[in-house]
Amino acid sequence: MDNLSLEQLSWFQTIHRNPELGLQEKATTRLVRDVLTSHGLTERPSPLPTGCIFEVGHGDGPVIGIRADMDALPIQEESGLPYASEVPGKMHACGHDFHTAALMGTALLLKGMEDDLPGKAVLIFQPAEEITTGGKIFAQSDVLRDVTAFLSLHTYPAFPVGTLGIKEGPVMASVDQFTVHIHGKGTHAGLPHKGVDPIPVTAQLVMALQTIVSRKLNPFDDALLSITHMEAGNTWNVIPEQAILEGTIRTFDDAVRSDIKQKMEEMCSLICRSQGCTCEVEFIEGPPALQNDPALCEIAREVALEDGFTVDRQEDTMGGEDFAEYLRFPAPRPGFFVRIGTGLSFPNHHPKFVASPDALYPASCYLRDLAVRLMVRL
Repeated sequence: MDNLSLEQLSWFQTIHRNPELGLQEKATTRLVRDVLTSHGLTERPSPLPTGCIFEVGHGDGPVIGIRADMDALPIQEESGLPYASEVPGKMHACGHDFHTAALMGTALLLKGMEDDLPGKAVLIFQPAEEITTGGKIFAQSDVLRDVTAFLSLHTYPAFPVGTLGIKEGPVMASVDQFTVHIHGKGTHAGLPHKGVDPIPVTAQLVMALQTIVSRKLNPFDDALLSITHMEAGNTWNVIPEQAILEGTIRTFDDAVRSDIKQKMEEMCSLICRSQGCTCEVEFIEGPPALQNDPALCEIAREVALEDGFTVDRQEDTMGGEDFAEYLRFPAPRPGFFVRIGTGLSFPNHHPKFVASPDALYPASCYLRDLAVRLMVRL
């Protein structure tokens, strides 16, 4: 291993041992800041207390933003790694430790060729991806307004080390959370006619809402509506006043996204009213769908093959990714999101997930080479 590879391994293991949840990434931020400032990189202001942004390059060409997320998950680690999490109930189960260490390596590689860069690179160490907060706040801040295009990578435990997953067009879905509040009239369970029971109405809604995707959308529209939480009452002999449903909507198309919400509101209102209940439907909007720019994908494939990677097609997924926020604020900008093989493992968000550090240095080199190529081609 060369010196940078050894340094990266140390960063990666340190971050993995000390996982921090969204908006709590103080030690991780401090590590990144200490390393990059000690190597002479220039820091830009950050819009949040955790996370940091650095720049490298003097050229007047395109500005390429490269983003890594930093936060961990509230999961008890079961990987058995010698550098496993030392914080009970928290682990890097999605590879954000890998992303951070990889981008730190890219930053130093770019710094080593700074005088020859035709443009600039902006290195974005973003907090709070798992709670879909950090990307939106970073993207809407003035500090990234000069960025021409954005890059990001993600660990992928279905590919071996040395393989990249590249696909143009939609690669991650929009993410919306919903809550339906159903209001009835409470009464004794032995006197149902004296009240309005919200529980059978809730059951009707569970079944009816599934038909929005199966019967009210074009079959060629990719969409998902899942109800994941139901709650009503607190004892066996009382009909409750109210019930709630919670769930998520996922799709790749903004028009379909809006259409589902409208149909949900109409259906909930009609069914509740027909049974003597009232309701409110609340939506919490998450990241939009992530769309890979086709032109950037072609350049990304070109660089991947030159760097010795095997290129495979990354799968579509209804998972969300707040990297998509960077591609729409303050106006649409092109972006590219790649999945990097980190060795066959349990899936992301699993307590036994493992990302091989053997993929770290190749990931850093790839991001460097792609950023430089885009400075020339865009």
